[in-house]
Amino acid sequence: MSYNPEVVTIGLGYIGLPTSALIAQNNIKVFGVDISPNVVNTINEGKIHIVEPDLDTAVAAAVKNNFLKAGLKPETANVYLIVVPTPFKGDHEPDISYVQAATETIIPYLKMGDLYIIESTSPVGTTEKMQELIYTRRPELKNKIFMAYCPERVLPGNVMYELVHNDRVIGGVDETSTGKAVKFYSQFVKGELHKTNARTAEMCKLVENSSRDVQIAFANELSLICDKAEINVWELIRLANKHPRVNILQPGCGVGGHCIAVDPYFIVSDYPMESRIIGKAREVNNYKSFWCAEKINQSKKEFQLKYNREPKIALMGLAFKPNIDDLRESPAKYIVQRVLQNANDEEYFIVEPNIKEHNIFKLTDYREAVEKADIIAFLVAHREFFELNISPERTVLDFCGVKRQY
Repeated sequence: MSYNPEVVTIGLGYIGLPTSALIAQNNIKVFGVDISPNVVNTINEGKIHIVEPDLDTAVAAAVKNNFLKAGLKPETANVYLIVVPTPFKGDHEPDISYVQAATETIIPYLKMGDLYIIESTSPVGTTEKMQELIYTRRPELKNKIFMAYCPERVLPGNVMYELVHNDRVIGGVDETSTGKAVKFYSQFVKGELHKTNARTAEMCKLVENSSRDVQIAFANELSLICDKAEINVWELIRLANKHPRVNILQPGCGVGGHCIAVDPYFIVSDYPMESRIIGKAREVNNYKSFWCAEKINQSKKEFQLKYNREPKIALMGLAFKPNIDDLRESPAKYIVQRVLQNANDEEYFIVEPNIKEHNIFKLTDYREAVEKADIIAFLVAHREFFELNISPERTVLDFCGVKRQY
């Protein structure tokens, strides 16, 4: 018996799989497509390959109830969602090749009246480019299918809730397409659905993450200034935020992830002369990671001179933000790599409590690492780290506020 899906999702990663599971929870048959046989097999067993609260139960139920299946190639449906990565290439230029490849896989399946939606973060004009591609390959479908752009706005660690309750911006290539997409999302989204055009929706996603990048850059720049001025940056920010119209974020060791560390480059690449603050924020946040690595190396040298031996060093965290397993564009991972490039005979304990193993780094339990290390560098504020009792004899480099004292 054929499956006959209503929706095909191309990409079953950190957004594609939760989105597929959510749609399936609403008794809509979804066929998810991924290039990884392991991912496909895992999902078809009712299991998940990523860490995200509540996702495991959603996938298990959707598969058991026959509303979610996965495969390596698309099937015929009525709605096609493109949810694949959009990294950058070369000199930070956006790479839409994944979006194009995903689109090309579904072109043979498209028919009159179908709805095609890009959720992948994309440069302005991408939806129109994919429209041109589809019409070039299938000219008989011109003006007979509906196309729109609708980016996600979710926080890793709370994706299943935010997919339902966050507002969404939906922009079609024409008003009819926008309306069709709004009707589709209204089946499973409780947040408000804001109508616009595709180009504005594409820019909106980039602007949202660029705004956050600029705000984080301000906090990170403060941390650099305060280090030189011998001021506790955590206390400074706490006090400054007592002002009724000031809300400074907390500094960290940089910015990572598939959105904030990438999306601003999509604007800078297309509008280099106009996006000076956005571009500078990227520089500041990238520099903060380099600075953290240099502080660790400096601390290592000071220990060697003081104790005439090589230190044992704990590098605490690899994920791009607290309490998740996602290492994409992680500043912590960059710092670990840079520190290890300068390694000699010192012993390193690399810690990431949210993953079991890594194909490059040998991982150590966080309690063992803190017990054995002479220098402890907190790179990510994972919840486990806040509970640690650290000997005053240890050198602590706290780049993310785990042990901040006011």
